[in-house]
This record gives sequence, C-alpha cells and structure tokens, in this order.
Amino acid sequence: MLHRVLVTDTLAEEGLSLLRAEPGLEVVVATKLDVPALRAALAEADGIVIRSGTNLTAEVLKDQPRLKVIVRAGVGVDNIDVPTATRQGIVVMNTPGGNTVSTAEHTLALMLALSRNIARANDSLKAGKWERNKFTGSQVGGKTLGIVGLGRVGLAVARRAQGFDMKVVGFDPFLSPERAAELGIESLSLDELWPRCDYITVHTPLTDETRNVIDARAMSMMKPGVRIINCARGGLIDEAALAEALTAGKVAGAAIDVYEPEPPAKDHILVNHPAVLVTPHLGASTEEAQISVAIEAARLLIDYFQSGRITFAVNMPTLDRAELDDLRLYLDLGRRLGMLHAQMDRGTIKSATLRYRGEVASKNTRLITASFAAGWMETALEGQVNLVNAEVRLKERGITLIEEKSTDPGDFGTMIQTEVVTDKKSYIAAGTLFGKQLVRLVRLGPYRLDAYLDGTILVFTHKDVPGLIGFIGTTFGRHGVNIAQMNVGREQAGGSAIGVVNLDSVPSQAALDEVKAHPDILSVSLISLPEVGSTPPWLAS
Repeated sequence: MLHRVLVTDTLAEEGLSLLRAEPGLEVVVATKLDVPALRAALAEADGIVIRSGTNLTAEVLKDQPRLKVIVRAGVGVDNIDVPTATRQGIVVMNTPGGNTVSTAEHTLALMLALSRNIARANDSLKAGKWERNKFTGSQVGGKTLGIVGLGRVGLAVARRAQGFDMKVVGFDPFLSPERAAELGIESLSLDELWPRCDYITVHTPLTDETRNVIDARAMSMMKPGVRIINCARGGLIDEAALAEALTAGKVAGAAIDVYEPEPPAKDHILVNHPAVLVTPHLGASTEEAQISVAIEAARLLIDYFQSGRITFAVNMPTLDRAELDDLRLYLDLGRRLGMLHAQMDRGTIKSATLRYRGEVASKNTRLITASFAAGWMETALEGQVNLVNAEVRLKERGITLIEEKSTDPGDFGTMIQTEVVTDKKSYIAAGTLFGKQLVRLVRLGPYRLDAYLDGTILVFTHKDVPGLIGFIGTTFGRHGVNIAQMNVGREQAGGSAIGVVNLDSVPSQAALDEVKAHPDILSVSLISLPEVGSTPPWLAS
C-alpha cells in the first residue's frame, strides 16, 4: 500500500532522502500553504511532517479522515491542536532529541552574551567607538541559575552551567528531588526558586498551566538584578510585565529567542527594549540540529507506516514493534469484546469496567482498554475511532472507563472480563486466548461458555427446556443457514439459559422472526464480528 506523506516546512535533505527512498511512501513537498490549500493537501495525505512554520489548528485538522499521523520535526507541538488531532484519531509525534544540544548551547550563549554585553559592545565598536568602561559585565561562575523545566533541554543546560561553576536549582513536577540531587540540582518550588537566582531560564512546553509562568508576581519575588532567558516557547513570560520590570531596573536584562506570535511585530515591546538581547528563534538553528531532527522525523514516519511502531507520541503511549506483536491478540480480543457489547447494549450507557486477570494483567492494559473502547464505538460514531482517540471520545460523552487488575490466573491463564452498565442493567462478557491464533468468548452474563468470537453470531436467552436446540437447528436449516458451532450455558437445569450460535451466513429476517416467535425464547441478538484473523487498519502491520 502506498502512503502519501506531505512535508510543509523546510526539511533537511538527509530526512527527505530517507522518506523518498522508502518504497511504500509518496513524498509531496508543499511549503507556505494557506489554510484552504493546507486543508486540501491534507485531505489526500496519510501523514505530514512539519516544523514551526505550519500551524495545524482545529480548523485545519477537522474532518481529515485520511490523515493518520503528524510528525513535528522538533520538540514543541504548540503549533498543533493536539486535542483535535486526538479526537480525530491522529497520532502526534515529535523529535525530542534532535535539537537538545543546539538549544542548550544557544541558551548558554545568550546567557553569556547578556552577562558580558556582547551585542552592545559589538555594535559600539563597529560604530567606531572604544567604550570599555561602558560595557563592564558580570561573570557567571559562582552564580545561581534557576531552570524551570528539567526535561531534555533543561537538563542539558544544567550540565553545561555546572561546567561554568554555577550553582543550579530547578523546578519540575515530574523530576523527583532525589533524582535531581543525583544530577547536582537542588529541587525547589517556584516560589522558592524565584528569590534564589541570579539567572533564570525556562524550558517547558507551552500549556495552560505554563503560560505566563514568569509573570509580574514571580518577578516581584526575584532578587534585584536577575537576568531572564527564554529559548523555549513564546508565551511562557508575561512580556508586558517583563518590560516594566526591565525599565524599573528590577530585572537587569533578558535574552529572548522565541515569541508569540512569530515573527514578532516591528514594535514588539521586548524586541525594541534596550536591556533585551533578541534572536529570531535560533535555538535549533544549527546544521547538526536541522539534519538530526529531519532524520529522526523521517524514521518515525517510516517506522509507523512499515510496522505500526509509535515512538515519542504526545497523545498515546509509545508502542514499538516487539510490544505490538506481543499485544496483538490481546488488542484483538479487547476490540471484539467491545464490538460485542456495542451490538448487545440496551439503554443509556453509564460506565464500563475492564477486569484483567492472569497473564494479561502484566501487559500494557491501557492499550487493550483503548482497543476495547475503539471496538465498542467503531460503528456508533462518525469519523474514525482508534487507539488514539477512543478513550477521549468516551470521556467526552460522560462515560466512565475503569480498569481492575489481578495476576491471579483463576480458571484461565489469562482473561479479560468487560462489564457495561446502562440505565437499565449491566452486561458482562469475558474472553480469553486459545493458543496463539484464536480468541474465545468464555462468559456472557452469569453463563459460562466456549464460543468463537468471529463472524455472524446469534445470541439468544431461553428457558432450559427439551427440544429447543433442535428447533434452532431445524429452523435455520429450513432457511438455508448452516450452523458452524453452537454453545449453551446455564446456571441450573430447568432454569434460564443462553445459546451462542456461530453461523456461516447472515440469516434472513424471516428466519429471525421465526426463532423469536418461539414461546421459550426470551431474547435474540444478532452479532456481526470480523472474520478470524481480521484486524482493523490501526492494528494491521
């Protein structure tokens, strides 16, 4: 199958060459597209590679059923509407390692240039002046650097700052104080960090929580003469508040590489401020970084389309080929149980609980749960539903999804029990794996079974009376429908029971009506499941 990949920003030739050399990919390079042209191009694309120049907004991403994957050749994904992509079932991946060194080096370069008045001294000398006393600087050795965000770039900055004999303190809610201490960093809260630092640099993504993380309140707590650097994302610093603090002398200087929006306006308050050193988003602008992110982006796309491998995704768990192979049958079982519930549910759905027992409890159950949710909603919702967006789309509808795990094997080496609760009753279905090829239905409601989970299935509840099984066989035979397998389950003789019949073809309405008319048959459901071995596009390699 040929997949079309759209490249809408400048990408190093090394990355483009890798994509073009892949026989299963058709590469289309189209830069500087306006919104209508971008939407039209995406309608015919399976994947897209972008950098910071393309904005994949909700408007652009809406109703793009063909698009499966977005790869950002870089770290930041704030130019991608990730929630919309997730709802659309589109995987979003970035390349976090490609520009780490370049961005960290640029941060240190700006800090040093800011401290030693490099840009102003350069301009003065080129203007024919010799003003040594005017540009007396400040050394960084022995000073305290505060780093907000201790991810890849933040930690790379910390290592380099320590090489300058700086004391490093930092804030990151996802780095334990113990691990920070191992790296030579003192972990602080933001309110503890602000007054401690001579220099502060930010290295976080731009989110609702981090927007204006450095605001007027934060700057009021900083020591006089602090210097601030931002090589991460525009919007992390309240620009108006920073300009006021600079003018008042509270902040001695700032170095800014990123803006919101980009490029900044000609009258931008910080670009034109004399105490601010500015560069035009050069953090990742080295030859090495451009090549590295281009190659990494190309490999992410190739792996995705070749084998379904997902790495560095921002909206679903990482899934490599080995794990995909290991989980394939479990994902298939989860999906089929979801499809079964979708065709048996009656009433308004409230919640679903998945109970993992035995070997499966040690697997990546989050993906199996997502597969169940995808199967459950596969035919109920418009647009594609897959591992990426299934749980999100359930939550949007107010449906609670619960996981429970136990490594106790019980009667089976592995079992997945699913329970769907509606406003009328709860429905239970459980399945297991048989060998390395087959999935089996082992429970419906209170009844134990051993039925195939594929093809056309008739499920009927009935009174446990003699002759009923013969009636089912005779009726379908008269209507030309062959029975492949039949399973029955009951709790006690003469009580209620259930029958699960695998059919070779779909019965006519007349055949179903005749079955339903039998006085001892209480309910009938006709279930359509994929044939054995059939997998959805999002699970096929």
